[in-house]
Amino acid sequence: MLDLKGVARYFGGVRAVDGLELTVGDGEIVALIGPNGSGKSTTVNLIAGVFPLSAGAIYFRGEDIGGLPTHRRLQAGIARTFQNIRLFGQLTVWQNLWVAQNALEDRARRGFFARWLGGRARAREEIFQLLEFSALAHKQDELAANLAFGEQRRLELARALASKPKLLLLDEPAAGMNSEEIGQLRERILSLRQRGVTILLIEHVMELVMGVADRIAVLNFGQKIAEGAPAEIQADAAVRRAYLGGEA
Repeated sequence: MLDLKGVARYFGGVRAVDGLELTVGDGEIVALIGPNGSGKSTTVNLIAGVFPLSAGAIYFRGEDIGGLPTHRRLQAGIARTFQNIRLFGQLTVWQNLWVAQNALEDRARRGFFARWLGGRARAREEIFQLLEFSALAHKQDELAANLAFGEQRRLELARALASKPKLLLLDEPAAGMNSEEIGQLRERILSLRQRGVTILLIEHVMELVMGVADRIAVLNFGQKIAEGAPAEIQADAAVRRAYLGGEA
């Protein structure tokens, strides 16, 4: 589904991502891990179109998307969450999901206003399902800014899902969560795979990574130093030196 070919992003003399080769297959959960500053979030931003490529190419479902703006990548089926929560704080939970829906008819002004005026029962049903999935139905009329931290994390995931993505980029979704919330997030991620969503997960919480990932790629100083099944990554000496804190 997703192919990164020699992907690079330079900031002056800093090689934030340097010649990255990575493939995410249809229906896979692939985790991208590494120390702070290793290039993980930059990789997500390159895939989402926030940063232009310095070199290389990105293919999504066989098409080169390296030159597409962010909104075109969303329309193609790529959605993301953010490391730092970026909700519309002064909109309600319901409204945050409503504005995120990626409906084809919304690209015409007439269709957009029809949905604004409540004309699309299907759109409302889809929002209700997302509220149920994220355990936020009882908070649908609350302002997003008034939610507890864990609730905001769940809303951000639900907002990304509102666009009906084929590929979901999760940038540290467990940051700030307690053990119970991480367990619930794990179940939601596994449920999404059962629904056919392909996931690229950026995460430091190894409990979550090892519990959901089919395959793990490890970055260090912008370069991939290892890739394999979770058990292989745990046993890799280079990974232990760079990230997991063990000795070679």
